[in-house]
Amino acid sequence: MIQPAILEKLAELPESLQTEVLHYIEFLIEKQAKNSTQEKPTTRGGLGIWKDKIWMSDDFDEPLEEK
Repeated sequence: MIQPAILEKLAELPESLQTEVLHYIEFLIEKQAKNSTQEKPTTRGGLGIWKDKIWMSDDFDEPLEEK
């Protein structure tokens, strides 16, 4: 596991740097929490996404009848 190696290296640092490591770990935890709670945007479909799902009249572009 990596945790024992991290703890060994952490013990070699002076207390002031250990505090910086702690702050960095807290930053990473917040960053991970923010990324996991954000909704990922759905990808939009390309051309032809509505093919065979809608119908359009052949005279769609023709002018409307006046009444």
